[in-house]
Amino acid sequence: MIKYFIDFFLHLDKHLDQIIKNYGTLTYLLLFMMVFCETGLVITPILPGDSLLFAAGTFAGLGSLNVGFLYLILALAAILGDTVNYAVGHYLGFKAFEKYPRIFKKQYLDRTHAFFERYGGKTIIIARFVPIVRTFAPFVAGAGAMTYLKFLSYNVIGGLLWVAVCIFGGYFFGNIPIVKKNFTLVIMGIIFVSILPTIIEYLRHRYGSAGKAE
Repeated sequence: MIKYFIDFFLHLDKHLDQIIKNYGTLTYLLLFMMVFCETGLVITPILPGDSLLFAAGTFAGLGSLNVGFLYLILALAAILGDTVNYAVGHYLGFKAFEKYPRIFKKQYLDRTHAFFERYGGKTIIIARFVPIVRTFAPFVAGAGAMTYLKFLSYNVIGGLLWVAVCIFGGYFFGNIPIVKKNFTLVIMGIIFVSILPTIIEYLRHRYGSAGKAE
């Protein structure tokens, strides 16, 4: 399973190309479900997000997908995903992490809490660009960190912005010759840049705590 996900991440161009050829317009539905699950289900934070959107935008640039429709449907998936995630957090609360520790990873919760403490409500927008935190931020907000109306505004802004950056980034830059020839490296770069804030936050928290302990 892990090997499959790694292969899927690193060869999105090949997989997505095959999906478009095999399923045609159903590709929009498949992409919708992928983005919805990545943002809406707390148990699926490892699904591709930024890299998948960039790859989809790249194929839109080739004419294989309609970029306008692609943007609208995936922005909707991102917004609805966060809304469902918020509702799950609201009704299950933090007890879910105590009751189902194998499904709900506490370290992910702690990492997301650190973002809320640092950025407040803007976490919902900023988290869109940070894997793992992107999946858990709506849950934490629903569990008591934010009222729904406040969350909704951040959710819509963040969803529209995140999908626009990734989709149109792929649309305008994904088919540049040097990018096409090094697509795997580009995807790895996107993944690295995406998780970099999480790594920095983790190191800051770890070594900051160690310094205080001394």
